[in-house]
Amino acid sequence: MTDGPLVAQGVDDEPVEGNRRLFDGTTWLIIAGMSGFYALFHLAALNGWSISSWTGVSIPFLPVFPMETWNFRIVHIAGALILGFTLYSARAFPDEDGGGRHPLDLVSWVFLLPALYACWTALGFAGEIASGVMWNGIDEAIRTAEIWHYGVPLLVATAGGILLGWARPRMRGTIAPVDVVLSVCGIAVAIYLITIYSTLMRNSTGTPFAPIGISLAAVAGTALIMELTRRVAGLALIIIAGVFLIYVFVGDMLPGFLNAPDIAWERFFSQVYTDAGILGPTVAVSSTYIILFIIFAAFLQASKVGDYFVNFAFAAAGRARGGPAKVAIFASGLMGMINGTSAGNVVATGSLTIPLMKKVGYRSTTSGAVEAAASTGGQIMPPIMGAGAFIMAEITGIPYTDIAIAAIIPSILYFVSIYFMVDFEAAKLGMRGMREDELPKFRDMIRRVFLFLPILILIVALFMGYSVIRAGTLATAAAAVVSWLTPYRMGPKSISRAFELAGTMSIQIIAVCACAGIIVGVISLTGVGARFSSVLLNIAEANQLLALFFAMCIAILLGMGMPTTAAYAVAASVVAPGLVQLGIPILTAHFFVFYFAVVSAITPPVALASYAAAGISGANPMATSMASFKIGISAFIVPFMFFYNSAILMDGTWFEVIRAGLTATFGVFLLSSGVQGWWVGGRANPVIRGALIVVALFMIEGGLISDAIGIGGALVLFLLGRMTATRTAES
Repeated sequence: MTDGPLVAQGVDDEPVEGNRRLFDGTTWLIIAGMSGFYALFHLAALNGWSISSWTGVSIPFLPVFPMETWNFRIVHIAGALILGFTLYSARAFPDEDGGGRHPLDLVSWVFLLPALYACWTALGFAGEIASGVMWNGIDEAIRTAEIWHYGVPLLVATAGGILLGWARPRMRGTIAPVDVVLSVCGIAVAIYLITIYSTLMRNSTGTPFAPIGISLAAVAGTALIMELTRRVAGLALIIIAGVFLIYVFVGDMLPGFLNAPDIAWERFFSQVYTDAGILGPTVAVSSTYIILFIIFAAFLQASKVGDYFVNFAFAAAGRARGGPAKVAIFASGLMGMINGTSAGNVVATGSLTIPLMKKVGYRSTTSGAVEAAASTGGQIMPPIMGAGAFIMAEITGIPYTDIAIAAIIPSILYFVSIYFMVDFEAAKLGMRGMREDELPKFRDMIRRVFLFLPILILIVALFMGYSVIRAGTLATAAAAVVSWLTPYRMGPKSISRAFELAGTMSIQIIAVCACAGIIVGVISLTGVGARFSSVLLNIAEANQLLALFFAMCIAILLGMGMPTTAAYAVAASVVAPGLVQLGIPILTAHFFVFYFAVVSAITPPVALASYAAAGISGANPMATSMASFKIGISAFIVPFMFFYNSAILMDGTWFEVIRAGLTATFGVFLLSSGVQGWWVGGRANPVIRGALIVVALFMIEGGLISDAIGIGGALVLFLLGRMTATRTAES
């Protein structure tokens, strides 16, 4: 371990949500086994592992890898539904459990009967198709069977289960029968869709010839996905998805660019549960890259690498003035590489850094704001960049490595900006750093620097040309191997725990991606994205900067209250195509949207990361979100510079890239000085503060002339600041 005090402990512990069930005994073993199997299934499927090819022994009922794409994604969602309804209650648990058996449990068991009947019917359809029946959407007998023997029982069970979930008192240590009903409904949806999509009817979706059962299964599946998303991610995404769903059926009555064609419910739902919607880019990414890196993160957590990351940050930055705030920046950047959500990052590192920031003199509001802004930056930190980067690669077709390289300078600018902001705040308040005896010893941290090897292996493998899946698998294996050089060696028990943790961690992001897929399906079918693009084009004819500002506002509004993944997926469908039509390069357009989808987590009035930080700091949530917006202010300016200086995204010669990086960094320094009012070692007057902000914008813009103006202006302001400081000292 370390000679000095171990500051960070428990960073890798998984936070427990208010509606999360906690099991023990046999129930825990069963649920842990389900969760671990779910994660292991994905790792095996992505790598094409096969027991029969390894041993020559064929085991019945095991899936054959690689699986057909749609079938794999359907199983991916169904598994998340089963785990999600098992682990998360419909409402938060009270301080005292609501008792044992309840009369509503009898009603739940009654609703289980139609759910099981729908499963049985779907299996019967599979048997008929296997025996040679040509399935179609026109035959009256098939249509009747699908409606009355499959669809109606399924919808009754689904609706009843969702409503009963709200009414039944909760017990934290038991599975409610109503959630068993919802899990069985998820299985019924999966069985039917896998069966029908294995026939030629797969090509009929979105047409009048599609079997009615597809639409009925999609209605139930959509309701189940939205209910699980509400349980694990809150109401924000559900409200937005609900608005989009309503739009499908009222769009023909709306005026202007919002007017949409009249679409029958059967046609819409027969298409929404395909790769044009729920099974589209968002779930394609969650079922491959995202869950793979969740497994990687779980292995890092099981080997306590997160604790090391935070301790390393304390050893490196704890002595500086306002040390804990700078530790929050470094630690959140490092943890952001293995954590997929801004709010989750806040909880992981903020529980340690926020109290320490308050201890050295930061106000509660500032402490929470610094942690929220720093944790949000983890989403744009290469190489993993949260889940959004994988969705960007899927949507744009740009290699993931190119996206990670393009993110280097923007992420540096973001964290450098926050560093200057907290440093100037500490200078204004006359803060000190932490004492030597309060920190881990840096030399001990250096001795354990090999714990960075899994991330280094990931980066090297990616740039050697390995696929993302192969690189992620190698990095995951490296995390287990490296753990043997620490006190937290990963044996069979720890590896099993890591897979169980991965399965649990994946539920929220899978539900969010599937729900975002509903919105993407609406955009695809109604054409609202194309009409929005035409609006942007019309605005750009008058003023391109105004069009960009409008695009920024829409991206932030769509992202408010939503996890980064969903925020980017929706904004990429609505905003990015319009930017591309303006003649903006596709990578630049998507980075613009991605950046603002990320910073929506610290943008008032609905700022998830800021609210999470306020819960830890005890400050007012709105005041914290305003303060985090101020601290992260450069993040709202830098994306506009992508259009005026593409070298910031590594698009240019080495000289252009280096010059853009250095001048933009200096510009961010000036911007932070202006916002915080600290210049040349003292407080700046309002005139100098305003001038610093103007000069900073010239530097960030990146042209040779603007750089010259910026440097000249900064020199003049430096001399003015020195003169002002001298006069103040003399007086």
